[in-house]
Amino acid sequence: MRMVCIGLNFGLVPRLFFPTETGPSYQLSERLAPLEKLRSEFTVFSGLDHGLNGQGGHGGVHAYLSGVLSKNSRGMPESNISVDQKAAQIVGAETRFPSLQLSSGRDPNNLISWSASGVSLPPIFNVGTIYNLLFQKIDPRLRNSTQGQYAARASILDLVKTDADYLQSRVGVRDRRKLEHYFQSVRAVEKRLTQATQWLEIPKPVVDYTLPTAANQLDFADRVPLYYDLMALALQTDSTRVITLALADIGANYGGFNISRGYHQLTHHGKVPEYIKELSVIEQFHTQQLARFLQQLRSVREPDGKPLLDKCMVLFGSGMGNASAHSNKNLPLVLAGGGFKHGEHKSYFMDEAKREATLASKLFVSMLNRFGMEVDRFGAASGTLTGLEVGA
Repeated sequence: MRMVCIGLNFGLVPRLFFPTETGPSYQLSERLAPLEKLRSEFTVFSGLDHGLNGQGGHGGVHAYLSGVLSKNSRGMPESNISVDQKAAQIVGAETRFPSLQLSSGRDPNNLISWSASGVSLPPIFNVGTIYNLLFQKIDPRLRNSTQGQYAARASILDLVKTDADYLQSRVGVRDRRKLEHYFQSVRAVEKRLTQATQWLEIPKPVVDYTLPTAANQLDFADRVPLYYDLMALALQTDSTRVITLALADIGANYGGFNISRGYHQLTHHGKVPEYIKELSVIEQFHTQQLARFLQQLRSVREPDGKPLLDKCMVLFGSGMGNASAHSNKNLPLVLAGGGFKHGEHKSYFMDEAKREATLASKLFVSMLNRFGMEVDRFGAASGTLTGLEVGA
């Protein structure tokens, strides 16, 4: 099983995203229209968010995949670990990369992957770097020097652990907790070094794909499809089974879109039709790219003849519910593939009148179970999401 989580920093206009009907006969909303040919492959959710654990306007977006604000994670067994990193724990050295974190730029709001020690995992935004990591042939002349670098880093970690062990017996309870988180980070680095060393001897896959010239200088609208292409290839070649893609600001030149205002400015539209019209250009682009990606996964066949999409969960959404109101309530979420029974719009409001939502982390428990992890809770939620079933 694979897992891909795609996060939009600024959410989606609610009335253009959420269908008005529930069940299998719902009519696709304007924003979901590009997915029409795939409607049997995905589920739309409403009435899911992270409750008080994930509130904070733009400052709450980083809790998209964890359900817990980093500032509230102290004392939790695995801090504010994100669902992708939880899944990556069982992948280990089975793939060259236990997980990949990608983003469209350097925006700090692109940090949506978090480790079990509460550390944000910096994403890669350079498409050339991503391509080289996945597919560039390993130069035999550099292999030995790289192995030497890994060995040197391992020696440094040994020294760090020795010092930390010495400190742990001489500090109070509160500081010991901090040291334990520190130990978790050190152990994670050790594990990555060991895995990277093992994979140095294994040739990278060969793919029939070339990046365009000066790919990193392309406008957002031309560069984003490249991230999706590389993700599809990474999954197809089993280079990794867990990927996150964070899509935040569109950068210079209005991202190459035919608009006249910045993305962030447009999200604070105040229901002004002209603003919403321009914002829709960007948002529709995102669902079009999602549709394209899902088609790519559906067209690839696994050794057993089944589509890759059947064995890959794709979560698309945001930690922002309504950017115009700085609300983290009622998150826009779509789950595709993964062998689930799809084709519906499911509402999980516990109280429709009060708009009281169900914890979105229940969805993450369901996803982790499907990924092969026997867990019954994640973040602040316990139990799976009722009604989300595995297909026949």
